Amino acid sequence: MKSICFYFQIHQPFRLRTYRFTDIGNDHYYYDDFANDEIITRIAQRSYLPATETLKEMVKMYGSKFKVTFSITGTAMEQLEQYVPEFIDSLKELVATGCVDFLSETYAHSLASLIDPEEFKLQVVAHDEKIKQLFGITPKVFRNTELIYSDDIASMVYAMGFKGMITDGAKHILGWKSPNYLYSSASAPKLKLLLKNSKFSDDISFHFSNTEWREYPLTADKFASWINNLPQEEQIVNLFMNFEALGELQTKESGIFEFIKAIPRFAFENGISFITPAEAIAKLKPVGELVVPFPMSWADEARDTSAWLGNDLQNEAFEKLYSIAERVRLCSDRKIKQDWNYIQTSDHFYYMCTKHRNDGSVHSHYSPYETPYQAFTNYMNILSDFIVRVEEQYPLSIENEELNALLTTIRNQAHEIEALNKEVALMRNNILKEDKDEKAGTESAIKKPRKKKKTTE
Repeated sequence: MKSICFYFQIHQPFRLRTYRFTDIGNDHYYYDDFANDEIITRIAQRSYLPATETLKEMVKMYGSKFKVTFSITGTAMEQLEQYVPEFIDSLKELVATGCVDFLSETYAHSLASLIDPEEFKLQVVAHDEKIKQLFGITPKVFRNTELIYSDDIASMVYAMGFKGMITDGAKHILGWKSPNYLYSSASAPKLKLLLKNSKFSDDISFHFSNTEWREYPLTADKFASWINNLPQEEQIVNLFMNFEALGELQTKESGIFEFIKAIPRFAFENGISFITPAEAIAKLKPVGELVVPFPMSWADEARDTSAWLGNDLQNEAFEKLYSIAERVRLCSDRKIKQDWNYIQTSDHFYYMCTKHRNDGSVHSHYSPYETPYQAFTNYMNILSDFIVRVEEQYPLSIENEELNALLTTIRNQAHEIEALNKEVALMRNNILKEDKDEKAGTESAIKKPRKKKKTTE
């Protein structure tokens, strides 16, 4: 039996305000609050809220037979909590049905996996804690920023305890093979891989309302028949897309909500079930290993990382940003930590892309800049001010070797403190146990009746 795995990505960056050279050292606030409020509120009203209501109706109609999975970045969760809290409440109601799962990812939707393993791990932990706090679910399957994947990243993800990961079914990796199977990682054979079916996902996300598309109009019964007509042995069709495809990229007037709502009916008629990524990696067996020596992603025909790190502007900003990572991790300043998350978001690097962007990308759709060079200049002004603030606490005159030694000392002290706390707790428990036993023995001696002496008559 074939299965459909529906997964929706929700991400919004904190958009940066126009930050001039003269602001460096004088103004430490970097964000365009008006744009952030206006954009996420508009998208929530057009897409997130009605789409969630549609999914609730689908669960009501089909019960536990219909399942859906979300991946929500930390930056999106923060903005939704601030500007559209009713969406968080609506999503909690959907989660309460038991038909929803969540994926893990980086909190800041960052590119840390490509340069800084420690930062990568910290962001994943922070993200999963936020998901647990809001929705009461601990993610079991990992989805990296922009579906970026490589053998090295797979090893890091497996070491963090994940049993499954999602990435793109890139042709240059698969070759003749199909994305509609479960695979495993060559570098971490126990890590199972779910691959995006780009064709079917893009048919919904980008082609649905295109009247010049040869398959227009796309109906739910036609779509279900395409999946049903796949080779019998193919196991799973992974439909991975941005949530704003429902209502924003494809407007309500296009009929997208009715289309999504009707898919389960025709899927069930064709014997097709719905499954979450966590269920898929538990039930299905990998058919082979994938070798991915260089990072790949979902973007462009090349399916590489050049959309974010493909020119000198992007690489200069990227390297300068992560050159201060160790110092930021030493900081205890809450505002510095917060800004560090927000300026790592991959969107800022995508805005600097100089490649031709005729790919329907949601990033360019929401870019606040007229040119990549304007994006670079604005970002570097902000990064320069941020570095000044970090340097005030941990001067750049301290060499990285000294800094690493200091970090090692701090970590060792933290481990020692943790060990001592455990030892103290153990001793406290032993003392309490001894006191309890002693008290119980005393009470027993008091309550024990004395034998009466026999008297002779």
